[in-house]
Amino acid sequence: MGPVAVRPPLPGGPFLVVGLARSGQSAATVLAERGAAVIALDRGTPDDVDVPDAVEVVLDSDGIELLDRVRAVICSPGVPAQAAVLRVARERGIPVLGELELGWRLTPVPVIAITGTNGKTTTAELLGHVLRSAGRTPAVVGNVGVPYSSLARAGSTPCDVVVCEVSSFQLEAAPAFAPDIGILLNLASDHLDRHGSVAAYHEMKLSLFARQEAPALAVVPVDLESARIPGSARRVTFGSRSDADLRITPDALIWQGDTLIATADLGLPGPHNAENAAAAAVAALSWGIEPGPVAAALSSFEGVPHRLQPVAEQGGVLWVNDSKATNVAAAVVALRSFSDRPVHVILGGTGKGEDYGPLREPLSAYARHAYVIGEEAGAIAAAIDDVVAVTRSGTLAAAVAAAREASAAGDVILLAPACASYDQFRDFEHRGQVFTDMARTAI
Repeated sequence: MGPVAVRPPLPGGPFLVVGLARSGQSAATVLAERGAAVIALDRGTPDDVDVPDAVEVVLDSDGIELLDRVRAVICSPGVPAQAAVLRVARERGIPVLGELELGWRLTPVPVIAITGTNGKTTTAELLGHVLRSAGRTPAVVGNVGVPYSSLARAGSTPCDVVVCEVSSFQLEAAPAFAPDIGILLNLASDHLDRHGSVAAYHEMKLSLFARQEAPALAVVPVDLESARIPGSARRVTFGSRSDADLRITPDALIWQGDTLIATADLGLPGPHNAENAAAAAVAALSWGIEPGPVAAALSSFEGVPHRLQPVAEQGGVLWVNDSKATNVAAAVVALRSFSDRPVHVILGGTGKGEDYGPLREPLSAYARHAYVIGEEAGAIAAAIDDVVAVTRSGTLAAAVAAAREASAAGDVILLAPACASYDQFRDFEHRGQVFTDMARTAI
């Protein structure tokens, strides 16, 4: 499949790049490599900015005065659409593009874009594994931590297809982005602190499909109302209903009436991973990969760090790192993944404006004890302390020590925070690595 959507040209420079985490640094670098004049801005004072010498770096500023010197703005996904510099730029008619849009416009190969509330990273890495196993040369980028725009940098490794994990933050500034295959995994509640409401968050997720035109594909859950999917791409469905193109049964994934793989043979166990596998399989099969290689790759994939990752087993206690469970829906999935073993779960961190009530039922059914940490410790404890024993640990180290002391052979110690990590850690990877290191340290 060649590129379906025509990439618009970039607006003319000079450029202002807003936000200097990984995505912003990549955007500033690729623009500078192409000879553009670039100013790089961050409201904070990061000490690890790595951009070419030709890039003018401005720190600890809102940057509004810099708009007089530029003709276009590129923003990192961590910068909200309501940020003053972006709002003023739009008021002045200055184009504002996200780093996702920049990477897409500069990388003229087909893109398979994956969004949804949960399972995005696992599905992106799984689909990359499927495509590599079938002899393709995919690049897995986006919200997984590899900036899309890095593919356009000098000396980057060539690819024949891009697999991109797309967050709602990235879609806020993607005015033309139109993937050749778009995948929606699910829709739950998340990021209410940024989007304001569940409806607004869902609308942003669905905007992934808004600019798709035939023969592009939209891979969506079969039980999602068809009218909710914008755009004119051909719909291909997955799910448990009999009318799904790829049907998920307790025993198998069935593609257009034929068994693709037994669920027992999937490399990643659990109903949620069967859905992730189904979505990845639909995309690969629709792109022309034969069923045999798809099934083999689904069987051999072993998962990614920080996503229900077993990291240690000591004295019969299994330690599981699901630091990527940064919202309530993901934490619920994690709790339901160990129905045969009592769970000691660590919850808490930076809140996103969510209701913690949905944790009550799975905690009551599967958890022996909950240990709450971080800024949301009090709110989580108040929501669950009548259905499960709760210890207000405060820090991850204290929670790990308490869980280690209380657990017995056959138990699971699970990090599934239901919150972001920024109160005590750089990001969810940092939190997960700290947990993993402590889990692997015998006491």
